[in-house]
Amino acid sequence: MPGILLGDVFPDFEADTTVGKIKFHDYLGDSWGILFSHPRDFTPVCTTELACAAKISDKFAQRNVKMIALSIDSVEDHLSWSKDVMAFHPDKAGCPMPFPIIADHNRELSVKLGMLDPDERDKDGMPLTARCVFVIGPDKKLKLSILYPATTGRNFDELLRAIDSLQLTAQKKVATPVDWKPGDKVMVIPTLSDEEAAKLFPAGITTQEVPSGKKYLRYTQP
Repeated sequence: MPGILLGDVFPDFEADTTVGKIKFHDYLGDSWGILFSHPRDFTPVCTTELACAAKISDKFAQRNVKMIALSIDSVEDHLSWSKDVMAFHPDKAGCPMPFPIIADHNRELSVKLGMLDPDERDKDGMPLTARCVFVIGPDKKLKLSILYPATTGRNFDELLRAIDSLQLTAQKKVATPVDWKPGDKVMVIPTLSDEEAAKLFPAGITTQEVPSGKKYLRYTQP
C-alpha cells in the first residue's frame, strides 16, 4: 500500500459513518483496531463478508479490537444495505450493525490509503475499492495489512488468528510458526541467546534437530 508501511503511524482521518462523524484515532482510543474496505454496497461477496464480521464481532471485542468497515457509497446506502447484511444470517435479522461503516463516496480515503483496485470498475468506469485489511495497534501503528482483489472474499477466522499472533508477539519475545493457533507451541526469536531464553521461558525450550546442525528451531509454550 503506497505510503503506509508496517510500523507507520496510521493516518488520523475524519470521516462520515453510519454512527456519525468520527476521528479515527479517537474512535480507536486505547484499543486495537481493524479497518476493512469493501468494493460496493449491495454486492454479493461484500454482503457475505460483512454478515460474517457482524456475526463474530464479539470475538473481536473479546480481543479488545474495534471494528470499522469502509465502502465508497453514501451513509444512506450503508444504512439500507446494513439491513440486508444483518438478514443474511436469520438469527441476526433486525439487529443493528455492531460496527460503523465509513462513507467514502468521493474515494478520497481510498486513494489516500491505497485501496483502489484498478481491474475492478463500476458502471461509470471508476475503480472500486479492493478488499483491504488494516490492523492497527494501541500505539496507532500499522501492525498488519492484507490486500485482496475485489473478486476474492476474506477469511475472518484467519484474521482472528493473525490478531492473536500479533497480540501475543507484542508482549513476548516469540514468533508463531505456520498454521499456529492459540495454545500451540511458539518459536523463540533468533535474537535471544539460549541463556536469555531459559530465563524468559521457565516452561522449558525444545530444539528440533536439522541437518545443518544449527540450533535455530527452538520451541516453547508462551
